[in-house]
Amino acid sequence: MIDYILLRIAKTSILSRFDNVYIIDKDRLLFEYPFLKEKGAVFVTLDYAQKLRGCIGTIIPYQTLLDDVINNALGAAFSDPRFSPLNTSEFDTLTLEVSVLTTPKPLEYSDYEDLKSKIRPHTDGLILKYGQYQGTFLPQVWEELPSAHDFLEHLAYKANANPTIYQHHPDIFLYQVEAIKEDFNEILSI
Repeated sequence: MIDYILLRIAKTSILSRFDNVYIIDKDRLLFEYPFLKEKGAVFVTLDYAQKLRGCIGTIIPYQTLLDDVINNALGAAFSDPRFSPLNTSEFDTLTLEVSVLTTPKPLEYSDYEDLKSKIRPHTDGLILKYGQYQGTFLPQVWEELPSAHDFLEHLAYKANANPTIYQHHPDIFLYQVEAIKEDFNEILSI
C-alpha cells in the first residue's frame, strides 16, 4: 500500500526551492521508513485547476524510492519542458500525485486487435518502444482516453510516431501503479 509519506516528501522537495527552511533529512526518513531504501520508479504529477501542470517520472527503478520521489517532484515542478517553472501563486489550486510503478513486463500480442484486447483500461500503463520511438502513458490517462483505440493512438503520438507504428509490431510493456493524490495545501510538509 502506498504511503502518505511519499506526498509529504514530494511537497517538501518542491517547497525547498522556495524557502530553505524546508529540508529533507534523508537519514531520518530512511531510518523511520525503511521501504524508502528500496529501488523504486515513480511519476510525480502536478495539476493546476484540474489541468496538467507537470509530470516527470521514472519507468525503470535505478535509485532509492526516496531519491526518485525527490528528483521527480523537482522535475515535475521545475523542469517539465512543456511548462514554465511552478510558482507559489499556484499552490491554492494545485494537486500533487505520486504514482509508484510496478516493474514493466513485455506484452506478447499477435496484431493490433490482439493488443487492444489484452490491455486493461484504467488498470494498465503502457510503454511503446520501436527503434527511436518511445512513449508511456500512466493508467490514469485512461480517464481522458477511455477506449483502447484512442489510448494506443495517442500513445503513438506521444512517442513522436504515427499510429501506423502498430503495423510494425512495436515492443509493448505493461505496468500498473499505486497512486496517492491530494490537494497541495492539504499535504503536511516534513
